[in-house]
Parts: sequence; structure tokens; C-alpha cells
Amino acid sequence: MKIYTKTGDSGTTGLISGRRVSKSDLRIDAYGTVDELNAYVGLVRDQPINEARRGLLKEIQDRLFTIGATLADDRVERPTQKPLPDLHDADVARLEDEMDAMTAELPPLRHFVLPGGHEAVSFAHVARTVCRRAERLVVALAAESSVDELVIKYLNRLSDYLFVLSRKMAQELGAEEVKWEPRIEPAK
Repeated sequence: MKIYTKTGDSGTTGLISGRRVSKSDLRIDAYGTVDELNAYVGLVRDQPINEARRGLLKEIQDRLFTIGATLADDRVERPTQKPLPDLHDADVARLEDEMDAMTAELPPLRHFVLPGGHEAVSFAHVARTVCRRAERLVVALAAESSVDELVIKYLNRLSDYLFVLSRKMAQELGAEEVKWEPRIEPAK
């Protein structure tokens, strides 16, 4: 089977319904950004510091594929013969439980943190910011089309998880957590 179909050469792509839309369509931007996020989560997963978290990070990637499929489906009624994978409240709860466990081992957060300190930590921050962008796009899509609220909730919680993960990685790597100190100069 060839990977290229040439059907997108005119700047359109097909949704699960078979409808063709512009590749710049908000729906395509939303699930394309989720795909980008998935690639960054893979990069975070591949960091040696995350050896013990690889299973969870792979699970997150699986949920992101689920979200991508959900966003690519513009059908109002979904036939029972071809069900799509779905999210569950337990997926959100799993992220919350993981955050709670990591937070219990971290010093209290009393300031904003600048991304960085170690390359692996920076990858987690990039994933977090891409997650926030995906969330914004999905919220915009939800304003004009039906989107499962659990998708938005999961992306919101995932960005929080990625932030806590970045802090935990910094702690485990012995990397400095750089406090943001805003420059405040007297008015001239």
C-alpha cells in the first residue's frame, strides 16, 4: 500500500464522514496540533529520566490518538458498526492521581518557573505549551461544532500534568528550577 494518495494535493483532506475540508480548517488545525503534541510527548517519553514513566506516557499518547480520531469525526450520528475509541473520566483521574503523587514529593510552588534548566525538562515544557495550544483550538472548535467536553477536560489536565512532570524531572535531574523574577523599574 502506498502512503501517498494525492487526494490532498489541492489543499483539502477527508474527515471520517468522507467530507472534504480545507487543510486550514479549524478542525484540522485542532487535531493536527494534538498530533504535534503526541510527537512531543513521545520525545518526553524517550528521555532516560522518564524510564519509570514510559508506560504512563505511552498511555497518554494513546489517549491523544483517541482525541485525534474524535476530532476528525464530524458525524452527528455515529454508526454502531464502526465505533471510535473513547475517553473516560478515569483517564482524567489517572492524570490527577499522578500529579498528586509527584506534587507530594516536590517543594511547594511559590513563584512562576521559567522553562529550562535541562534539555529533558525543556522538552516537557514544550509539550505543555503545545498542549495548551491544542486546548485553545479545541475550545474554539467547540464554539462552532459539537466536541466532547471530556476532550477539553483531558487536554486541560494534561497540560497541568506536563507542568508538574517538568518540575519532577528537574528535581530528579538535580536541575535548577529557575524562578521568574520580573524586572520592575521605576517609571521615568
